[in-house]
Amino acid sequence: MCGPVARRVDQEGRMPQPAITGGFESLRKKILIVDDDTGLRQLIVEGLSNSDYDIAEAESGTEAIRKIGEQAYDLVITDMMMPGMSGMELLTRIREVEPETAVLVITAYPATHLAVTAMKKGAVDFLAKPFDIDTLLFKIDVSLQETAISKNGVQARGAEPIQLVNKKEELSLKSYIYENIENASGGNDQIFQKIVDMSMQVVDGESGALLLYDEDEKLFHPQVIKSGDVQDYLDKKLPFLTKLFLEVVEKREAVVAKSGEKGEFLPTVICAPLMIRNRVFGVLTVKKDSRGPGVSRNDLRHIQSLTNRASLNLENKVLYESLYINLIETFKSLVASIQLRDHYTEEHSYRVMELSLAVADAMGCRESELESLKIAAILHDIGKIAIPDSVLLKPGRLSDDEYAIIKTHPAIGDSILQFMVIFGNERNIILHHHERWDGRGYPDGLAGEDIPLLSRILCAVDAYDAMTNTRPYREAMKVEDAVVELLRNRNTQFDEKVVDCLVKLVLRQSR
Repeated sequence: MCGPVARRVDQEGRMPQPAITGGFESLRKKILIVDDDTGLRQLIVEGLSNSDYDIAEAESGTEAIRKIGEQAYDLVITDMMMPGMSGMELLTRIREVEPETAVLVITAYPATHLAVTAMKKGAVDFLAKPFDIDTLLFKIDVSLQETAISKNGVQARGAEPIQLVNKKEELSLKSYIYENIENASGGNDQIFQKIVDMSMQVVDGESGALLLYDEDEKLFHPQVIKSGDVQDYLDKKLPFLTKLFLEVVEKREAVVAKSGEKGEFLPTVICAPLMIRNRVFGVLTVKKDSRGPGVSRNDLRHIQSLTNRASLNLENKVLYESLYINLIETFKSLVASIQLRDHYTEEHSYRVMELSLAVADAMGCRESELESLKIAAILHDIGKIAIPDSVLLKPGRLSDDEYAIIKTHPAIGDSILQFMVIFGNERNIILHHHERWDGRGYPDGLAGEDIPLLSRILCAVDAYDAMTNTRPYREAMKVEDAVVELLRNRNTQFDEKVVDCLVKLVLRQSR
């Protein structure tokens, strides 16, 4: 047992127990942590300190092999990139000397060919850096459970070690496929690209393509092509493969065939359907090197696993986007209903959206943040639907009581959206878009960087648009005058960095 775990036992008042062969101590799972980074090893050790494992450490692959030779471990957690013996070499050695030992690989590059190769060589799972301890604990638990099931199966059937190794390799690669497709982000183009990239990685393909199928015209439209010569692929290979694609559509299952190249003795092409609700909407095709062993059963199974999981992921994405669009249109209708009472509101919302996105983009916000801001900006005044006309449309100065009513609209907007779980970020932006940098805003009196950045952007842009457009109670200000107001209120009402960025943009637009 390593130092941190031993200290924990002492602090809890337990007396160290001698090891008893065949007793309770021997039932504790043994884990070996291998990494040349002392800090990362200690982080993992501390994360496991509350779990009932026997933990050992090694700072190199060579030391790990020596320790594995001295005693068996249930799980080895190793970094991929280490000086001397790399994590990949260590994995290969472990497969040779202790094939029943589970190996969990830590890598900063989970989507590269290196990670795929590790899964093929039998790593039970991988963990991408940076990671959180909860994810590590979950993967350790799953890995140990799978290993226990495998061992029980071996004992029952008397299977040879090589059979166990092959089964682990297959399960590992399938796990890798599922996790990567499940975590795929971006638009359809990025997801299609990831599907083709992964298909080529898992079967060592030399070329691949994904095509969408037009059922009415019986045509296939290329979306992604990975080949050394894309034009040659389009001109020669795709026409040859069209019959195969139509067979895939008709059978709704993967098919294997020869590519038609000279000297080819074994099938090297796999074509598999992408389906939504049992209808083929696309075809994935991968070609292996004609000089190699051809398509194996494992290759076919891996491509089928990939297309099945990708189809499910895309179907869920379509359903989500459909629901999402319907919700957005519903809320846009609510904003439009406010415009019937106050013609300023809807036009104001769209102007604020466009300028807010420009500011956020210039400040380096992520794509997901821009998407949240886009929705929040459109809906930021949705709470005004509950404000009486006598207050909302009043041409003169508001009384204190009337201003108190107006100040409720961010909280009302938040409450309108509270049952829409997918709008959690947007609700937070809307709720706080009238907070002030100096803490004198509403509804919560947040100050400085406690106010969400996107709320700070929306606050400044909202104020600028209000100043530069005519309202019932005053004429529009000139851009130059509005800029002076923004600058004058830096670090009081507005975030200085947001104002500086906004001013640069509006001055550039006004030239």
